[in-house]
Amino acid sequence: MPALPSSILEPLWVQFAALLPTRQVHHPLGCHRPRIPDRLVFDKLIQVLVFGCGYRRIADRTCSASTLRRRRDEWITAGVVEQLRLLVLAAYQRLFGLDLEQLAVDGCITKAPCGGQVAGPSPVDRRKQGLKRSLVTDADGIPLGAVPAAANRRDDGLLGATRDTLAAASAMIGRLPVQPVVHLDAGYDYQTCRRVLAERGMAGQIATRGLPAPHPGQPPLAGGAHPCLGQPVRQAALVHRTAPGRGGVLAGAGSRRAWTSYRWDDRPRRRP
Repeated sequence: MPALPSSILEPLWVQFAALLPTRQVHHPLGCHRPRIPDRLVFDKLIQVLVFGCGYRRIADRTCSASTLRRRRDEWITAGVVEQLRLLVLAAYQRLFGLDLEQLAVDGCITKAPCGGQVAGPSPVDRRKQGLKRSLVTDADGIPLGAVPAAANRRDDGLLGATRDTLAAASAMIGRLPVQPVVHLDAGYDYQTCRRVLAERGMAGQIATRGLPAPHPGQPPLAGGAHPCLGQPVRQAALVHRTAPGRGGVLAGAGSRRAWTSYRWDDRPRRRP
């Protein structure tokens, strides 16, 4: 059973193949064995993203797990994965439109038993190795940018870096509206967060610490977008030990459609 319908997978591959750089062979005698086709590796990496399983479970006699990891790192280093994410956002902007007047930022902690470059002691899991992702979404929960960090990093300390991920996307989705509203939970109820938003020309609607949630007047959260990343992000925490590897999986998973149950009064009730 394919990971995605052919109507989605084929156009995605055509776009991805157009981004692949020309491969340079530096060995004087050429390659000693045929290179595994990029299309075969691409299909298997899509399976990893969709099913959230390890490379060894996807690997078979046509392509090994080591080849999948090497080709993944090669494409991430070349910036192909990030370019694809931006193109997907641009396509969504043209087809449906992103609601950039209202943004939301939130963090989420996952396990990272294998450790890695950005892993750290988790404050909610007896200081076991964990990974945090800080995510910014539009009003409909579409992921616009994500920042991987250690589990012991505070959400408010990642706000500036998370907001700055929008700079890369602005060339594809257009410039942000004048003073967009950023919705944050009570973990961002600090003057430093308000100063970070003010320096970037944004207004913050922040929940008040000490009030129960949900509470009348409390803003929506970006937490509803985290489940949409689901298995791919859990798989990234389990098997990717390097920061580029985890960032690449976050970029790939962020291209998927996100749904959130948090709403505010003037938010549309259905898709455009």
